[in-house]
Amino acid sequence: MSEKIISYVAIFLAILLVMPAHEFAHAFVAYKCGDYTPKARGRLTLNPFAHFDIVGLVMLIVARFGWAKPVPINPYNFKHYKRDYFLVSIAGVTANLILAFIFYPILSLVTIALSNVGYATTIGLLAKQLLQTTLLYVYVLNINLFVFNLIPVFPLDGFRVLEVICSKNPNNKLLTFLRRYGSMVLLVLIMINWLSEYIPLLSYVDIFGFVMNIFGYLLRFPIELFWDWIISLF
Repeated sequence: MSEKIISYVAIFLAILLVMPAHEFAHAFVAYKCGDYTPKARGRLTLNPFAHFDIVGLVMLIVARFGWAKPVPINPYNFKHYKRDYFLVSIAGVTANLILAFIFYPILSLVTIALSNVGYATTIGLLAKQLLQTTLLYVYVLNINLFVFNLIPVFPLDGFRVLEVICSKNPNNKLLTFLRRYGSMVLLVLIMINWLSEYIPLLSYVDIFGFVMNIFGYLLRFPIELFWDWIISLF
């Protein structure tokens, strides 16, 4: 029971750090590119409660899938439309990548340090577990958000990147389809992933799970290899 409570508290603490950083990055880059909309809407802040969507937050804690409120932008305010739109689109995932790179060595060093510490009380042991679990969730959540948001389906960041690439042909049939049905496609993919835990046959068509696992591994591997090598030198 205590492990479940620690898990829920840890994911909540991780979300308090990770989600605001992602949304703030979008707002900050848009502001620097000449669009003052995020600042006017109160989104140029690291205050987590300015970015949280209540339903999305609950889903993140309970189901490990959720969302924040999208940062409002007006791309027509950008100084260089195509370049700035691209930079704003990748700002959130870039922040996630940087945080993942920073937090993995912190997680490793804290785990090593705490492994040699004895705990005379239950509270001390629970505090250790909470700290390690929170750091683990911060690292994993950043990896997952990086991969998830780059899926080129509306309304994710990957779709915005695709829009920039295809900007010469805004009536592109693929863009039109993804703009109209992207949310439904994404919901179906996520539902199949969730149901595959209970219906094993669905794992064969779990595209979402495959993408998250394979690209998550490809992202984790160089980060962990690099920092494990650095830590081994000391």
